[in-house]
Amino acid sequence: MGKFLFLEAMLPLGIIAGFLCVMGNTQYYIHKAVHGRPKHVGNDMWDVAMERRDKKIVEEYSSASN
Repeated sequence: MGKFLFLEAMLPLGIIAGFLCVMGNTQYYIHKAVHGRPKHVGNDMWDVAMERRDKKIVEEYSSASN
């Protein structure tokens, strides 16, 4: 019996790990539903500036083609 004592701890650890996965996936799918794309991890000032620039370029291009 002493050699399988660690199995007692596996059930609570499995439950905790499972709930962490559920919480992470819930955040992912909620963010994707709200913003239409997955969250960009490590988004810094440069990335924000490039997103604004790209959005501006696309808007100018689409208005010029109309």
